[in-house]
Amino acid sequence: MKICIIGSGSWGTALGKLLFENNNEVIIWSRNEEEVNSINLEHKLERYLPGVDIPEGLKATNDLEEAMKDSQIVVLAVPSVAIRECSRNISKYLTDQIVVNVAKGFEKGTKKRLSEVMREELPKGQKIAILSGPSHAEEVARRLPTVVAVCSNDEEARNIVCSVFMNEYFRVYSNSDMVGVEVGGAVKNVIALCAGVSDGLGFGDNAKAGLITRGLAEIMRLGMAMGGKIESFYGLTGIGDLVVTCASKHSRNHRAGEYIGQGLSMEEAVEKVNMVVEGINAAKAVRDLGKEYGVEMPITEQACNVLFEGKDPKTAVLELMGRDRKKEI
Repeated sequence: MKICIIGSGSWGTALGKLLFENNNEVIIWSRNEEEVNSINLEHKLERYLPGVDIPEGLKATNDLEEAMKDSQIVVLAVPSVAIRECSRNISKYLTDQIVVNVAKGFEKGTKKRLSEVMREELPKGQKIAILSGPSHAEEVARRLPTVVAVCSNDEEARNIVCSVFMNEYFRVYSNSDMVGVEVGGAVKNVIALCAGVSDGLGFGDNAKAGLITRGLAEIMRLGMAMGGKIESFYGLTGIGDLVVTCASKHSRNHRAGEYIGQGLSMEEAVEKVNMVVEGINAAKAVRDLGKEYGVEMPITEQACNVLFEGKDPKTAVLELMGRDRKKEI
């Protein structure tokens, strides 16, 4: 197949490499001319994937029409804040392609799931799929074993995307629960940010295990209230993605949280990470959705207090620990 990747960041480039190695014709579109030249001429992208060789046959361009021409699958590998604009921009070049989103989050302001944003901007009836799960770009680029899920309301599109992405180091499961998959992927970034704060404060494994477990409870409460299925939250796009993002050195969310736990402000942490931190983008939307659906989300609430109101992280932890006793089951 001919596949167009929108976005030359770490995830878009890693997936482009994977898809090329799966014997597809792949072209990456980017606004950044320096990154386009780095991929085409140096066959590297040191800023995002240091030490990774990019195949010579994997091409990049800053001409969107050229990238989209004759494509059969289009992969949106941009931050959540860019999904609407990108969907709008590619619409005039779409015919019968499958559009696959690999970002995780809610739209700022509207609190809409990203597939809802895409449906508003893409042609009516457009086939849409979501790729999600515990998958750091750095490991995929190095061909380390990774297991993810592809979700779509269209069974044919789901099966095609699963087949195109799957290989000996990238196993893909099928899922039809769009709400559960998208909510799990978005909310886990907020919990991962909190896990980083915990580590930055010098807390141990006990604290992180408790945070992950109670964070999963928040994800499930909100996701099921919004219409998601419990199986998704116990699966790859729920607990799987939550664990890897809370524990990994590759996680931008964890890294930003760790800086905040060490005393940096939100702005200073983002500047130091020097990449998009989706957990910060999602936190207010997740808190507001919890209120809208009548779901209690104390960890998310405290995360927002720390991020946006300057609350001391230690005080936030003490308030969480001092909440009234409750039944777990």
